[in-house]
Amino acid sequence: MNKELAKTYNPKEIEEKLYEKWCENKYFHAEADRSKKPFTTVMPPPNITGKLHMGHALDNTLQDILIRYKRMEGYNALWIPGTDHAAISTEVKVTNQLKEEGIDKKELGREGFLERTWQWKEEYAGTIEGQLKKLGVSCDWDRERFTMDEGCSKAVEEVFIKLYEKGYIYKGSRIINWCPVCKTSLSDAEVEHEEQDGHFWHIKYPIVGTDRFLEIATTRPETMLGDSAIAVHPDDERYKDIVGKTVLLPLVNKEIPVVADYYVDKEFGTGAVKITPAHDPNDFEVGKRHNLPEINIMNDDATINEKGGKYAGMDRYEARKAIVKDLEEQGYLVKVEPHSHNVGTHDRCGTTVEPLIKQQWFVKMEELAKPAIEALKSGALKFVPERFDKIYLHWLENIKDWCISRQIWWGHRIPAYYCDECGEFVVAREMPEKCPHCGCTHFTQDEDTLDTWFSSALWPFSTLGWPENTEELDYFYPTDVLVTGYDIIFFWVIRMVFSGLEHTGKTPFHTVLIHGLVRDSQGRKMSKSLGNGIDPLEIIDQYGADALRLTLVTGNAPGNDMRFYNERVEASRNFANKVWNASRFILMNMKEEGVTEPEAQLLTTADKWILSRVNTLAKDVTENMDKYELGIAVQKVYDFVWDEFCDWYVEMAKYRIYHAEENPEAANCALWVLKTVLGNALKLLHPFMPFITEEIYGALVPEEESLMMSSWPVYKDEWNFPADEASVEHIKDITRGIRNMRAEMNVPNNRRTKVFVISEDAELLAGVDAMKDSVLPLMLANEIVTDNEKKDVAEDAVSIVVPGATVYLPLEDLVDFEQELERLKKEEEKLTKEIARAKGMLSNERFVSKAPEAKVQEEKEKLEKYTQMLANVQERMKGLAR
Repeated sequence: MNKELAKTYNPKEIEEKLYEKWCENKYFHAEADRSKKPFTTVMPPPNITGKLHMGHALDNTLQDILIRYKRMEGYNALWIPGTDHAAISTEVKVTNQLKEEGIDKKELGREGFLERTWQWKEEYAGTIEGQLKKLGVSCDWDRERFTMDEGCSKAVEEVFIKLYEKGYIYKGSRIINWCPVCKTSLSDAEVEHEEQDGHFWHIKYPIVGTDRFLEIATTRPETMLGDSAIAVHPDDERYKDIVGKTVLLPLVNKEIPVVADYYVDKEFGTGAVKITPAHDPNDFEVGKRHNLPEINIMNDDATINEKGGKYAGMDRYEARKAIVKDLEEQGYLVKVEPHSHNVGTHDRCGTTVEPLIKQQWFVKMEELAKPAIEALKSGALKFVPERFDKIYLHWLENIKDWCISRQIWWGHRIPAYYCDECGEFVVAREMPEKCPHCGCTHFTQDEDTLDTWFSSALWPFSTLGWPENTEELDYFYPTDVLVTGYDIIFFWVIRMVFSGLEHTGKTPFHTVLIHGLVRDSQGRKMSKSLGNGIDPLEIIDQYGADALRLTLVTGNAPGNDMRFYNERVEASRNFANKVWNASRFILMNMKEEGVTEPEAQLLTTADKWILSRVNTLAKDVTENMDKYELGIAVQKVYDFVWDEFCDWYVEMAKYRIYHAEENPEAANCALWVLKTVLGNALKLLHPFMPFITEEIYGALVPEEESLMMSSWPVYKDEWNFPADEASVEHIKDITRGIRNMRAEMNVPNNRRTKVFVISEDAELLAGVDAMKDSVLPLMLANEIVTDNEKKDVAEDAVSIVVPGATVYLPLEDLVDFEQELERLKKEEEKLTKEIARAKGMLSNERFVSKAPEAKVQEEKEKLEKYTQMLANVQERMKGLAR
């Protein structure tokens, strides 16, 4: 027996209860099962720094669509959820929370701070889980992971030690990106470059022993305090005689050498550049080649240190002003030019990053990058769309060593232990008992933690039990598809690929499906500063999760940004209402005993048409899904359900349903087709709109346990009816032509007409004859006559030309002659008055000479328009005169 649907569709009443049912029945859970083919994906773990935003909603909707589709296709589908500890971001959040409470992080101490941060994690990870459930994601919550849980931590430690033992991890002094606010190093991927207005300060460096000087241009005058040399190009004739000499460093009053190096562009500026090895990555390399001293003139908070002389203690920008002032006063400043240039900022706090030389832990990247490059070139890895190959390859082919240490407390602590006696360190899984260098038994663990991305890079295999050789790892790994945004390719995707290849010998996934950003209605990136962010939970609360999901995927093409409008969500909700109401109509007309499959000969042309259309739809949508064209797939389902099924077939089926007592077999046939087609359409729609489809399917097919566990529709040869499809297309053409003509003539819908269909195509006429009863209401007709010639058609009938036929509507059926004549007479009077008025204006010489030219032209155009309209009205009156 079929269940009834509520009169109106209310997502709040169905979504939570259905999600609880799915979870209780463990529909999302997957165990290794060698009798099935696995399909695995891992959730890009959201940071535990707050609520999910619209980008998360898009990312997880796309993943859920794929996993639900694969589950219905019969795969053993596993989607691993989890969250990321987001080291720097979380530390900043918790530190600020403590400040608001009047607590200093340092006074709390490391252990106390970590305790508070774990409390934060429990709260926000729980919030994120709740939000994802509201969205309807079907991930395996039994396998939820966290980047700092015991298993992931073990994997991180194992990777660090293995890479160290192989010589890929080392500790050394190099130029790194330093955030003076967060007081930690950053990797290149964590630095965002933005165009900023600045200046070029041109400074004189006197050449010692001569009356000459070199003119140097810099955007950061304060760094001159740490200059070690001036460099010129070896082939620059202007400076060949001074290479090896020294210049006087202004303000510092010390001599520094002039060196020749091919790094210098002799065509740019003066062809001479200052070299500050401790404050610029390029200068650092020049300094190494020439054995120049590395003079760091900055403290960790970007104030000038004791090496800055009189400027010590000043903030970097305060020092800049003072130095420029002194240069000017002492005659060293040549000129100042405006200069717009790219400045690196910390992607988390927005602070301008300072390049500084510091002792840090690094990963050598050159060898690790090679297999990751080969994976793409060999086809073992592919991007959808392919254009993102270039970003991936460009980053890997130009990769630098990766700075992995961070000067914060929250994160995976580096497994290096320093001897308290001799200072040597040992990398080990546990604190050593005795120093191998001096025999001391007291050690202190490295204070630094690892870059967040170090643990995230292991996510596809650490979440499956690596480094242990678990059954899950053997069965579910490598995973299949990674879904993520283009803004995270070099942060995360690249690191997962080279880590997977290094530690498992396999690429962690074969496909990376890239999506764009969700922008506001004006095309702007959503941000706190603009205040244009949209909370997905508020949209769900107002319209339902299905409406939000449908909006996010409709029109969405891989790699492209999309704009979010509330009007689009309203349209999605309207579609949900349409599906609900059509389903309710079908269920209301079914008898308690249900319907039975009719014999083939009972199927009408309309029945075979809709079965053929849903059959083709299943094939097309499957092809689109397999190509990751999710936006195209859902549009096809949407168009089919709204247009072909609801607007056409349901209307065609009504005649047989309403005449069930006269012909129960025909009514059963119509209802069976309605149920069958709706069932298949719901399956195709389910990955996109899981809640409403599950609720309707449960009422439609109560004998099945769940729609999400049902099988995906496949193409059937026996449902291929091209001739019937052609017949219905003719009916649709005829119906549209009639409706358009009636609209042009303002014929009210309650006025029914006789319809003549004239054609030499016998099959076309036979198709129309076969469907007469079903399509009378659609054509707003009281009778349909088919013939191969026009013999019975009245002379004044209105004609409509459609492919393969001409349709005639008797004029007397369309128009009440007396009423129409009366209306046309009034129109004639009105137009005559307007023409007289316009002629009067244009014959008035004063108006024509004094009025603006545009106004005169406007009156001329009105006269022409009204004259044409009057001729049309009079022609119409003549035709109606009897």
